[in-house]
Amino acid sequence: MKKRCLLFLAVITWSVVPAQKYAPNWASLNQRKIPEWFQQDKFGIFIHWGLYAVPSYAPVIPNSGLSYAEWYWYRIQGEPQKDFMAFHKKNYGAGFLYPQFESLFKAELFNPKQWADILKASGAKYVVLTSKHHEGYCLWNSAEADRNWGRPWNAVTGTPKRDLLGDLTSAVRAAGLKMGYYYSLYEWFNPLWQKDRKRFVTEHMLPQLKNLVTKYKPSLIFADGEWELPDSAWHSPELLAWLFNESPVAKEVVVNDRWGSNTRGKNTGATYTTSEYGGGMNADVVWEESQGIGHSYGYNRNEQLKDYKSARELLLLLVDIVARGGNLLLDIGPTADGRIPVIMQQRLTEMGNWLKINGAAIYGTTAYKQPYQWSAGRMPARSDKSYMAGYSVPDLVTPKKDTASIELFFTRKGKDLFCILPDYKSRIVVKNMHMPAGAGAYLLGADRSLKVKNVGNDCEIDLSAIRPDELPAELPVIKLENVL
Repeated sequence: MKKRCLLFLAVITWSVVPAQKYAPNWASLNQRKIPEWFQQDKFGIFIHWGLYAVPSYAPVIPNSGLSYAEWYWYRIQGEPQKDFMAFHKKNYGAGFLYPQFESLFKAELFNPKQWADILKASGAKYVVLTSKHHEGYCLWNSAEADRNWGRPWNAVTGTPKRDLLGDLTSAVRAAGLKMGYYYSLYEWFNPLWQKDRKRFVTEHMLPQLKNLVTKYKPSLIFADGEWELPDSAWHSPELLAWLFNESPVAKEVVVNDRWGSNTRGKNTGATYTTSEYGGGMNADVVWEESQGIGHSYGYNRNEQLKDYKSARELLLLLVDIVARGGNLLLDIGPTADGRIPVIMQQRLTEMGNWLKINGAAIYGTTAYKQPYQWSAGRMPARSDKSYMAGYSVPDLVTPKKDTASIELFFTRKGKDLFCILPDYKSRIVVKNMHMPAGAGAYLLGADRSLKVKNVGNDCEIDLSAIRPDELPAELPVIKLENVL
């Protein structure tokens, strides 16, 4: 009886132990680890959608922020740029003000279920929608937006007359995906921001973001536009303490590192590191690379077919990032009338078809001791910048005379090693790998095992029984079971 009482008291005591409370400082916030789902899911879809989808224009200048169509307003008013100015004057007139685009942002063809089906078919596990970009226009009903802009400045009170964010959130979750939001801390031309930044933070940004979180319960928040003020001025530690302690998503929510001019790449306990058209990071940190299928995040009508990455290029990008322990957040830019451009639909579908066969080598994996196996030759130079690095994975897998190229990408799951081939070869040699007794080698998507033999310190895999036209997918994947 005494033992039962003690057990009962132990259970009661355990049940009332309060959850850890995080203080509004980074030393405390960094004690909170990033929820596991983020590193397991590996692949998400970014969606940039706002008033900039109406002009949908930027010059195509690779590895340059000038290619970003979502910066249209800033390029015609903040820091005028000749290409944007010439386009605007020719097509809308010098006297046409950017806020007038609001009446043309109708989203009349927006079908959230269709979007969710496309996103689901891509193989992505989470979605991140721009709730509000630097223009300040909100895709949900924000009282702060209308009050401080002095006009209808959200999709519900404005022209669409629809909760675009809420409708897509419901459809995405119904499809089994997680939903997150991009949120710009600052707004270029918000009258309150221009008049009194302290009041903007306390009377506009903080209550607006808390409303977004409380009402829609995001699994992820991608903050941006943080560079104008340090984290203390944004009250970011206090905001994150509320988010991790009291908000309805305290246990699940994942946040990035853009919370002040002094925060990128720091505070890696509480936040993940962002890389943008960059060289990426490595498995020592939790990180995510974002890129568009084209050059721009927001839809850019000026982009041509050659400006869009092929399905092979996108898959190589995904594989390379996951092999180095990161996530890929791949961006699409819908049109002002609410369509995902067909070429983007096609690319997403092609990626999803590959992942249906080879997803075991991506989802839930961790980085192996080395991300690649290189061929012989001089190692190629590559940038490790996290922003606009001009990093090209297709270039690294292309054999060149006297220069090393990537022969294999590696990911691991438990005792299994996945070897991802950039191109088919009838014979694969995995260097410094010895197949133990009872281990097996299989081609994902094919109902057959592969012949394997140890040759010295290496493992030789014979693919000659499979013709290239019999491969279940481009970038074939070999699974080595019970080798680690």
